[in-house]
Amino acid sequence: MQMLNEMLSVALAAAPWLLFGLFVAGLIKAFFPDALLERWIGGRGLASIARAAVIGAPLPLCSCGAIPTALALHRKGAGRGPTTAFLIGTPGVGVDSIAITYALLGPFMMVARVVGAIATAIATGLLVAMTNERPVMPEPQSACGGCCETGHAPPVPEGDDSRWQRLRQGMHYAFNDVLDDISLWVLAGLMVAGALMAWVPPEAIATYGSGFGIMLLMAVVGIPLYLCATAATPIAAGMLLSGVSPGAVIVFLLAGPITSLATLGVLRRELGGTALVAYLVGILSTALIVGVLTNVLVAQLDINLIAQVGAVQELLPEWLEWSALGLLGILAIRPLRRGVERLVPQ
Repeated sequence: MQMLNEMLSVALAAAPWLLFGLFVAGLIKAFFPDALLERWIGGRGLASIARAAVIGAPLPLCSCGAIPTALALHRKGAGRGPTTAFLIGTPGVGVDSIAITYALLGPFMMVARVVGAIATAIATGLLVAMTNERPVMPEPQSACGGCCETGHAPPVPEGDDSRWQRLRQGMHYAFNDVLDDISLWVLAGLMVAGALMAWVPPEAIATYGSGFGIMLLMAVVGIPLYLCATAATPIAAGMLLSGVSPGAVIVFLLAGPITSLATLGVLRRELGGTALVAYLVGILSTALIVGVLTNVLVAQLDINLIAQVGAVQELLPEWLEWSALGLLGILAIRPLRRGVERLVPQ
C-alpha cells in the first residue's frame, strides 16, 4: 500500500507538467520546418555541432526515434560531428522530460540535466568529428529497425486552414505517437520510483550513493539501456529521495536516455568502429564530469534539493493535478482517446 501511495504522489506531481510538455512537443512538431533543421545542422564545424546539440535538445524524440532523423541529416550533407551531437542532444532531453524534471527534481536539477545533455552532445560530437570520414551510404527507407515511427507529416498549403491542420497533426503526434511510446515506460518508472521511496531507507543508500563509484556504475549500466528521458525521471526522483547523490542521479539521467544498444549498432554501421569508441568515451567522460560538478555545486551553494522539489509541487492546486492525471489516463488508453479525438472539430 505504501508503494502505491508513493506512486500516486509522484504521478500527481508529474501529470500537469507532462501534459504541458506534450502540448509544447506538438507545437514544435507542427511548426518547426524540417528544411530549417537541415539548414542549421548542415556543415562540419564547431558551430554546426553546437547548433545540432542545442536544436536537438527540445525536440520530442527518444533515442531510437532520433536515429532515422540523424542519419537522414548525415546523408544529406551534415558532418559526423553534428550528426552525433543531434543523436545525443535529442534523446537526452525534450520539452516533455524538461517539464517533468522540473516537477519531480526541481529547477536546479532541471538546469543541470539540460546543460549536461548539451555539453555531452557537443563534447562527443567534437570527438567523433576527429575520426576519419567514411563514404556516405544511400539513404534507406528505414534506419531504425522498426522500433519506432518518426515519419513527417505531408506538406500542407499555406493559409489559416493549413495552420489549423498542422496544429492538429502536431497534437496528434504528441498525444498519440509520443504518448504511446512513453506511457508504458513511464508506468514502469513510477513503479520503480514507488518501490525505492517506500522500501529503501535513505540512510542505507546515502552511505553508498555519494561517491565516484556510484556515478561510474550509473554510467556503465545506463549506456546500453533503452530508457526514454521522460520515463527515466520518476526513477531518478526515487533515487534522489532515497539518498543517492545528485551527481549520480544526473549521470543516470544522461547515460540512460542518451543512447541504447540500437543506437550503438547503427552508429557503428554508419560511422565505423573508431567513431563508436569516440562516442562511448565522450558520453562516459562528459557524464561523469557533469556528475562531479553537480555534486560540487550542490555542496558549495548549499542547495536543498528536497525543499526545491516540495516548493515546485506546491505551485499547483490538488484539483488540477487530479484532473491532469485523469486526462493523461484517458489519452493513454486508445479507445478512450479516439472518443476524445471525435470531439475535436476537423
